[in-house]
Amino acid sequence: MGVIAFIAAILCIVSQILFVGLEHEPSDLLFLRRVIRISQIIFISKVLFDLVFRFRQTIKHTKFIKWIADISILLTLPSLVYSCPEKPWIPWLCQILYDQRIILAIVGLYAVIDFCYGIIRTLSRRVNPTFMLATSFLFFIIVGSFILMMPRCTVNGISYIDSLFVSTSAVCITGLSSVDVAATFTPFGLLVLSLLMQVGGLGVMTFTSFFALFFSGNTSVYSQLVVKDMIYSKTINSLLPTLLYILLFTLTVEAIGAVAIFMCIHGTLDMSFKDEIIFSAFHAMSAFCNAGFSNIEGGLSNPALLNSNQIFYLVASGLIFLGSIGFPLLVNFKTILFNYVRRFWHWLIHRRRIGEPIHVYDMNTKVVLLTTLTIFGVSSLLFFIFEYQNTLADLSLYEKIVQSIFNSFVPRSSGFASLNPNNFLNITIIMMIALMWVGGASQSTAGGVKVNTIAIMFLQLKSVIRGQSQVVAYNRIVSNESVRRANAVIALSIIGYIFFSLILIALEPGVSVKALLFESASALFTVGSSLGVTASLTVPSKVLLSVAMFLGRVGLLSLLIGFFEHQGESPLRHPVDNVIIN
Repeated sequence: MGVIAFIAAILCIVSQILFVGLEHEPSDLLFLRRVIRISQIIFISKVLFDLVFRFRQTIKHTKFIKWIADISILLTLPSLVYSCPEKPWIPWLCQILYDQRIILAIVGLYAVIDFCYGIIRTLSRRVNPTFMLATSFLFFIIVGSFILMMPRCTVNGISYIDSLFVSTSAVCITGLSSVDVAATFTPFGLLVLSLLMQVGGLGVMTFTSFFALFFSGNTSVYSQLVVKDMIYSKTINSLLPTLLYILLFTLTVEAIGAVAIFMCIHGTLDMSFKDEIIFSAFHAMSAFCNAGFSNIEGGLSNPALLNSNQIFYLVASGLIFLGSIGFPLLVNFKTILFNYVRRFWHWLIHRRRIGEPIHVYDMNTKVVLLTTLTIFGVSSLLFFIFEYQNTLADLSLYEKIVQSIFNSFVPRSSGFASLNPNNFLNITIIMMIALMWVGGASQSTAGGVKVNTIAIMFLQLKSVIRGQSQVVAYNRIVSNESVRRANAVIALSIIGYIFFSLILIALEPGVSVKALLFESASALFTVGSSLGVTASLTVPSKVLLSVAMFLGRVGLLSLLIGFFEHQGESPLRHPVDNVIIN
């Protein structure tokens, strides 16, 4: 029943997507309704099967929220068995039970829950988590590419290669686009693009794990351990609260950001009230997820936006920063906040202070914050100096400062463009490529090799210069595993960048080498900035950049570790020797 329900969930999700996204002939509409109805029957049968034949296990393991989902799907049973009575006993209840929109929503939600639970259940079979993650990203990319081609998603249609490119860019939160997003996609298409960005930003496994654990709760210990490592949860017991906290924090920040953006642009862009809401919500999500998509003509360099309230760019910078510092820091911040609240509450009740816990700030939190703020300060100052008499020349001092702040965040992974990168000095272009390479923090919505890796690189350099055998930070020894992984990530990033750059240059002999080097870095490090050549690239080049975006999001090192069998340490003790390095 579990396997059948999982297959039914996939068919139901696909049918509902087609039902919403396509213009239908009556025969097609009838076929889709039949598929959804068959899925509905299977879901009801599964619930009844568990209640009849697995009653004790069901009562023991089913959580309260899962009971709500099961009861909801059972309430759709009358619509299958009886037609709506002409004179019902309770008219309002009958109207709810026989409302097709409510039935479709309940069946669709149950299909999503069962689909997510099926994915997490697959981990119980000891499937390689890296391959599971890569496959899930690939699945959403392919599904998204077909959805974006639907007539209701675009104004005048879109080719499949462009749809695949945009879908890959959205799921991999890059922001590169081979089409004009504002002119190509309808509001429904922008909604689909937003969902792809949200799934890619938070991570596919975060969503599936939340649905599976929140609505079912009876997944295996192994699958919970895998998810725990993915989201940096301290213990299995705190797994669900951590997932819930990440999702609620994301939605709250995006909602606050949308309101702030709306207040900044209201009445300044010659938009209707509805379009202003769409603009605000879309850009808040795009900024927090570091996706870099914009639904306004010319992007964030639109003259009406650039010459209006500069607070908009500061709000966008704040959203980019919160999305790029990493979920481990957000979890640590939650712990710190709860600790302060607990201490304050204890003082309020007992009128005496309790001792502050030792090491409430993780070493990872301190390293990431210091490195991030250092890079931000240096890059903002250098951009201000480099472009003062160039792209910033016609702006006021306040506008120059704001644009320097914003453009120091942009190449870190967001991919927005408030100033045309084609007009930047060569030295600014080099700095931006370096910032693309660095990216944001680990386990965040940002790309790059991550600031954690860069921090370890400099700490190791410091230890070598001082003749120390161990890497130390904040009176803590950095594990050898972290140092080795940092070195491997840096090496693979350089090799990958050279590889994709050389192939892209070979495929596009008529395009500027500077533009192609910039484009390759933007794709591989999932940034989304461009010198304006994306739309003019050939099909092989778009496919190449799609592969680069996918590998950049999944991680070259993680993919290689998952591909090769883990052998562990050799039991043999080899003699030590030196290789001349100098």
